[in-house]
Amino acid sequence: MDDVERRVKEVIARVLKVSMDDINDDARFVDDLGAESIQSIELVAEFESEFDIEMDEDEALEVKSVSGAVDYIRKIVQV
Repeated sequence: MDDVERRVKEVIARVLKVSMDDINDDARFVDDLGAESIQSIELVAEFESEFDIEMDEDEALEVKSVSGAVDYIRKIVQV
């Protein structure tokens, strides 16, 4: 697990109050991890804070899975 993936999973665990062990790459925020709509917005805010980035909110809210979030954030961080 690289640094981006680890940090993404730490944010998810903190915001959704789930164990890191329950977060796999294919996990979907709503269906598998129980995220509610307000938590999706909170995740975006926490990712921005954790990585010191600015995310397009509409694009970010289209991301539905852990691997999708990791890929999306990697793309922004490397720009």
